[in-house]
Amino acid sequence: MVRDSLAAVLFPSNCRVCERLLEHAARIPVCPDCLDQVQRIADPMCVRCGRPLFTPPIQAENFQCRLCRQGRYAFQLARSYAVYEDSLVRLIILLKHHGIKPLGAWCAQRLRELAQRYPELAGADAIVPVPLHPARLRERGYNQAEWIARPLARLLRIPLRPDLLARVKPRPEKLKLTRRERWEAVRGAYATTGRAQVDNLRVLLVDDVFTTGATLDACARALLRQGAAQVTALTVGRVVPQWTRQVREAPGSK
Repeated sequence: MVRDSLAAVLFPSNCRVCERLLEHAARIPVCPDCLDQVQRIADPMCVRCGRPLFTPPIQAENFQCRLCRQGRYAFQLARSYAVYEDSLVRLIILLKHHGIKPLGAWCAQRLRELAQRYPELAGADAIVPVPLHPARLRERGYNQAEWIARPLARLLRIPLRPDLLARVKPRPEKLKLTRRERWEAVRGAYATTGRAQVDNLRVLLVDDVFTTGATLDACARALLRQGAAQVTALTVGRVVPQWTRQVREAPGSK
């Protein structure tokens, strides 16, 4: 602690989220207050995709959101650590676009806590980071999902298998996609690799953010087509549209 304080005095730096001066040297250039502001997702939530319900439904037990009732997603279970807003948005940007690799380990610690609550997640046979298209990987130089998945695999003692899945169709150049465009963009975008032995594997997908679920669904379908026994998913952030925080859902609602 004394050494960290001394380093902070000799080599001062600011929190990359709130810009306040950091009191202690750390591998993550973010102050404890900003890390504490990340809004964790808690019950009630959809029992399948984990979408948080800010207004509890009439019957919260075993509640499924509309998309899950319609069978939209191929994965069996998905959970996210926190709502993708405010501090978490800045943290993911630092990881994804600024290459702050230690944030991957911080995310992995949070996901381990989450995974250990669900046997379907902690009992996977393989952890697979959602892959980037080779062109995007060359451009960025790293896959932020793998930076999260690799330390998570060590923490959960589950083999990391980035070789099982590949992105074969590039993402559109358009920066912001509508919900419909996101689903179209990932249709047929993922495939198992020639080296993949997927039969009967329980696969845990890992990504940074669950936006619409289209990416995780496309990955799950590719793995299930090749014989995976089960596909589940973990993400650090979950995008929650503002309108869903104001609408009271009930089973059977349209």
